[in-house]
Amino acid sequence: MSDKCDPGQSCQTCDQAGSCNPDEKAAHVEKRVAEKLVHIKHKIMIMSGKGGVGKSTVAINLGAAFARQGLEVGILDGDIHGPNVPKMLGVEASPVVGVEHGIRPVEPFPHLKLISMAFFIGNPDNPVVWRGPLKHSAIQQFISDVEWGDLDCLIIDLPPGTGDEALSTAHVLKNVDGSIIVTTPQDVALLDSRKAVNFSKAMNIPVVGIVENMGGLQCPHCGKSIPLFKVGGGEKAALEMKVPFLGRIPIDPDVVEDCDTGVPVVVGHPDSPVAEAFQRIARSCLAYLEGGREFKGAEKPQIHP
Repeated sequence: MSDKCDPGQSCQTCDQAGSCNPDEKAAHVEKRVAEKLVHIKHKIMIMSGKGGVGKSTVAINLGAAFARQGLEVGILDGDIHGPNVPKMLGVEASPVVGVEHGIRPVEPFPHLKLISMAFFIGNPDNPVVWRGPLKHSAIQQFISDVEWGDLDCLIIDLPPGTGDEALSTAHVLKNVDGSIIVTTPQDVALLDSRKAVNFSKAMNIPVVGIVENMGGLQCPHCGKSIPLFKVGGGEKAALEMKVPFLGRIPIDPDVVEDCDTGVPVVVGHPDSPVAEAFQRIARSCLAYLEGGREFKGAEKPQIHP
């Protein structure tokens, strides 16, 4: 790092950056990351073993549930190739604003901040054709160059699997409070979700628990639950892998409608059974965070809608 550069300024906006060698620039970025992380109390990674299980839906509703309780929450959309969180929060057309020392995140509503690759690619149909090093750099900059301020919790919504983005996030954030693994009940999804649990353990990231999404549809005529994708697989996997089971989220058409209109279901339909399921999961996560990586009241909470 050049003696003349401002340590609080990003390399992209520093007119002295040309005098720094790659090692100096890397040290500068790491220092800025460390300075930002001091102001972030808790960090939670939302993971899944495969796509299409509702991981981003869990991320935005968890963040919204925290924010509705007055907590200061950030969501980092770590899916570089398929950044859908801005659409799901109704801010896909919002511009990011450059400030003196970085970027101001978008605020979908009070107490919630968001950064995503979707804000930088222009046309939403544009693909992001990047290899691992560029994705690592983007995730690093989403911490170092974004003015998050003081956060009670940063939620990182990761793409499916255990590849570049998950590895980079664990490397950049270092001390992650825990991971939440989202799955659907059928065997194929469970097979992949177990890999995500083992990834967390290999990276020394505590597993907050498994969430079973799409766990049954309530018939609008008779009121009975229809197990479209079976029921109970997530709870069984949690028991077998000796990690907590956070809860089961039922299938509800309101979730689809709310996501398409940019409103988390905990905001759009706060009294619905699916919103109550998300809120119970949020309370369990807060108990975990506030208890120093221990759940209050139960070692392995069994929470059902």
